[in-house]
Amino acid sequence: MMRCPLHPCMTKLKTIFDMAQVSVNITSEDLQKSARKYRKELLQMPVLGLSRSLQHMTLRPGIRYAETVGELSGDMQFGPYSETREDNSEVVINPRTLYTYFGSVVRNFSPNKIYQSMWGSDITKGEALKNTEITRKVLAYLTAQLGKNLNMVLWNAVRNDSGETSKDLFNGFDTITKKELDGKKLSEELGNYKVIEAITKENAVDTLKAVCMAADDMLTEESSVKLFVPKHVLFDYCEDYKSTTGAIPYNREYKQYYVEGFDNVNIVPLANKKNSPFIHMTVKRNMLVGVNQTGEEENVEVARFKAFVLQFIATMFFGVEFESLSKERLLVASIDGTTPI
Repeated sequence: MMRCPLHPCMTKLKTIFDMAQVSVNITSEDLQKSARKYRKELLQMPVLGLSRSLQHMTLRPGIRYAETVGELSGDMQFGPYSETREDNSEVVINPRTLYTYFGSVVRNFSPNKIYQSMWGSDITKGEALKNTEITRKVLAYLTAQLGKNLNMVLWNAVRNDSGETSKDLFNGFDTITKKELDGKKLSEELGNYKVIEAITKENAVDTLKAVCMAADDMLTEESSVKLFVPKHVLFDYCEDYKSTTGAIPYNREYKQYYVEGFDNVNIVPLANKKNSPFIHMTVKRNMLVGVNQTGEEENVEVARFKAFVLQFIATMFFGVEFESLSKERLLVASIDGTTPI
């Protein structure tokens, strides 16, 4: 019996279907090899997901659980020559510990479904597509999501041993700030704390200038100072600056990333600081983000425990801390009316 020839359109569809059938074949062995081959890159992907914040902070690799640094405090001065005067004041070491907490994730996924969702976007090369390239994209995407989610809770994370999300893994900068404020290590008397009124587009310029003027002279004399704020604060500052200064010669653009009168103080608006009750004025080296990235405890692997389902398994150390709370390195401004953590 003769078979009817396929319509040209049907022939084309069959060819596309056959190509897709061939390309979808992704084995767990391919994924395992990809995870091993790209282990170093994949471990770095969560860190890359923090890049928006990390450009203003200091990354500390090689920290497994904790690293303690000591800050010396005390004073000593020359005086007019005297054979009897003695100085018996003590030099004190104030330790601060950067804790990195061990986190893990296990994610079930189907390679076929992931492949189909990616088909038609940036993967359009049909037969030229290699399984290892697909798996690399899948694994890189998942590890980048880990970094993105860590970044979004960099300030408001609260350590919860029984938690299940990034927000439960470590204590964020705002959480640490609240703890130190309750412990009287941040105060107006110590010169590292100030209460300010709620910021609006009518008072933003004066308020941020007041924060800078309240900071210790040693801090304001640093060559590059960071003023970490919620994003709305920058918008309010630009609106207020525009209405306050008008069309004066040096007001050449709308976005003003430096506080007027303090051209070394960079306003750093961060999406992850939304609804934060604090503004932090400090220097890059004082904002520590701890990771390990070198030990065998940190790992990325893919395993198959079910017929068509694979598991993405990853572990990582992560945590943040201020290197110093001294007024020469840090000023915290508490925004009045903002709900505390």
